[in-house]
Amino acid sequence: MTEAVYDKLEDGTFAGRIPPCPGVIAFGKTLRECENELRSTLEEWILLGLKLKHSLPVLGGIDLNEEPRHKSLGAL
Repeated sequence: MTEAVYDKLEDGTFAGRIPPCPGVIAFGKTLRECENELRSTLEEWILLGLKLKHSLPVLGGIDLNEEPRHKSLGAL
C-alpha cells in the first residue's frame, strides 16, 4: 500500500490506484473507504496472479515470484 496513489475527485469522492499493478483501482466516498477498497482489490489481484502463475511486481520489498525455500527437517 506504500505505492498507492490517491486522488480527490470533483464530486468529493476518492479514487486510488497502485501504478505497478495494472487494473488495481478503487473508489470510495471517503479516503479511508477508498483505501480499504484498494487493499481488498490488491489482495484479490495478487491471489489471482499467483493462481494463474503471472509474474507479479515486487511491492514493499516483497517478491512473490520467488520460490519458497524449505529447510530440511533435520535442521529444525
